[in-house]
Amino acid sequence: MGIEKIGQIIKDRLKILGINQKDLSEITEVAFHTISNIETGKTNPTILIISKISDVLGLDIQISMKSEE
Repeated sequence: MGIEKIGQIIKDRLKILGINQKDLSEITEVAFHTISNIETGKTNPTILIISKISDVLGLDIQISMKSEE
């Protein structure tokens, strides 16, 4: 999954939950500009940052093997 897709998932989830980037920043203690850059695909976040965000947004992180095709 590309960073743009991750950003879109976060953006969509924020909208569903009625939370804005500022609120998410305060709750997760992740800088506002970092969240903004993740949403727009301008940065590659660490697994720690994605974990903090996904916990608040009720999202799961899954790692799986790529299929050999």
